[in-house]
Amino acid sequence: MLEKIKELDVNLLVYLNGLGSEKYDKFWLIITEQLNWTPFFLLLFYLIYKKVGGKQTLYILLFVAILIAFTDQTCNLFKHTFQRLRPCNDPDINTIIRVVQVRKSFSFFSGHAANTMAVATFLYLVLKRHFKYFGLLFLWPLIFAYSRIYLGLHYPGDILTGYFFGALFGFLIFLAYRRLKPQYFPG
Repeated sequence: MLEKIKELDVNLLVYLNGLGSEKYDKFWLIITEQLNWTPFFLLLFYLIYKKVGGKQTLYILLFVAILIAFTDQTCNLFKHTFQRLRPCNDPDINTIIRVVQVRKSFSFFSGHAANTMAVATFLYLVLKRHFKYFGLLFLWPLIFAYSRIYLGLHYPGDILTGYFFGALFGFLIFLAYRRLKPQYFPG
């Protein structure tokens, strides 16, 4: 069963990665760089600030920081435990996929997918009543994580596992936020 899942994972990677072309490589390299998302984050937190005020925005940012630290460290623990080679470093597959970028760290599971899904889940649960189309926020982890497949850095299973852990941690931190919020922001 595990071999069948691994085979499906590899085949899906080959297909999705193969959809790329040199023409779009620079675009996906920009997308995958976290720093390039800074204007999006600033806009997002400006909108949050306008809706909930400065103190509550800082409180939300504190929870986001805790969430990212926890998710990132859990991801690193998994990567060093499983030590799955990234597709770009795996000699069984790196000759049949488009390798656009190379990283030396391990692949399972995607920190990009986990962190973005965790933050999106948390922010969505906290702020969905304030913004009509806030569910569109989930396009961010989708686009960001696809860039990892496109570049040859992650298998789809790494992304899906990252999404699962990210959504789980985002939900758990939301529960903590909701429990603590009345103490600091009653009403």
